[in-house]
Amino acid sequence: MEVLGLSSPRPITFAEARKVIDADAHGDPDDRPHLSRVFVTPEVDGWTLVIGAWCDPRDSERHEDVLRSCKALSARYGRAQAYYYGEQGDGSAWLVAERGSVVRRYAATGEADDELLTLGDPLPQEQARRLELGLPAEGDLRTASGEQIEEWTWSAFHLAPEIAAAYGVSPFTLTRETKVRGTGVLALTSDATSHGF
Repeated sequence: MEVLGLSSPRPITFAEARKVIDADAHGDPDDRPHLSRVFVTPEVDGWTLVIGAWCDPRDSERHEDVLRSCKALSARYGRAQAYYYGEQGDGSAWLVAERGSVVRRYAATGEADDELLTLGDPLPQEQARRLELGLPAEGDLRTASGEQIEEWTWSAFHLAPEIAAAYGVSPFTLTRETKVRGTGVLALTSDATSHGF
């Protein structure tokens, strides 16, 4: 919480946090309160997840801050990631950092500036999916047909949960058997304090 500049933590259950974060995520994107709080999970299988729109690695206002935060967290803890996943077919984005450096940032949301966010080489999950589609694994799509590119884009729209599970823990894979240690909290972000929420 210190590295991210989070404040005013208050204990909250997973069920309560899901309702709050879902409500925030479905608010007006031009209305800043959706960036004002996050759910910081207890330790789950050795990881602490920070969940909320404020952590979106492809958000036009936040992507550079999220990049800096992941680099700082990975410098301190070894590894850190940030993900976006739109369950309604809105796409995926991922940012993987290790030991203070970015390994990969990629966005597949159908937005015109997705390509501008790309950093690093494709991850093994990306490479495998591209090979399945008959595309070059390293990511150069200049020789691909329009149909292949469309297939890749649609496939990449759904990759974030798979990549999260491969590199740490995906919120979608948490079960009653998941090892949990500590208490989750709802915390205010620096965005909340700078905008008076």
